[in-house]
Amino acid sequence: MTSIDTPILIINFKTYKEATGKNALKLAKTAEKASKITGVNVCVAPQYTDLAVITSRVNIPVFAQHLDPIRFGKHTGHILPESIKEAGAVGTLINHSERPLPLNSIEVVIDRAKSLDLISVLCSDTPKTAASVAYFKPDIVSVEPPELIGTGIPVSKARPEEVLETISLVRRVDASAIILCGAGITTGADADAALKLGADGVLVASGIIKAKNQEIALLDIVKAMIPRI
Repeated sequence: MTSIDTPILIINFKTYKEATGKNALKLAKTAEKASKITGVNVCVAPQYTDLAVITSRVNIPVFAQHLDPIRFGKHTGHILPESIKEAGAVGTLINHSERPLPLNSIEVVIDRAKSLDLISVLCSDTPKTAASVAYFKPDIVSVEPPELIGTGIPVSKARPEEVLETISLVRRVDASAIILCGAGITTGADADAALKLGADGVLVASGIIKAKNQEIALLDIVKAMIPRI
């Protein structure tokens, strides 16, 4: 499996205009610069149409936003795991609240990712859900209460007990799992709170993408995540 350095920041580009096409490449280059400055593992998850361009132009980990539980064949409009591997992605988000999958499909997608040496980032809405899917051995588990996504209200501060419970329950199942904190993460203080709770990193979207100055917002977060000696 591709190694995963922590602390880790994954920026989900979603389908925001500010992170589409030329804007996506610009933000990916900003993320690469921030990673070099701070030593924090900054990763990006752009739209599929931007994957190949970004992976060819930046030297940071690039993730897909979703995979379907399919193989080569008649699956018009679906996302084939081999296609994102070919495009240069190192892994994928799975089961984001905006692109959920049934439990049996989650297991298949994680297995398909493993077979292709792709990093699986499993998104969950509650600690109990995170613990349940941890049995499928995803590489990374991220807890993200859907009602906090995009609100600017960070789960690391508003509901720290959910982060702590996720860490406790998931590591009972898989002690090696990397655990991220998502939903509402906007500032360096939010990211710092997540790390202090025991998370290995954060998953961010609008907090950076919709910021007036993406570079300043990104650096504020990654500087708070610089590994402590």
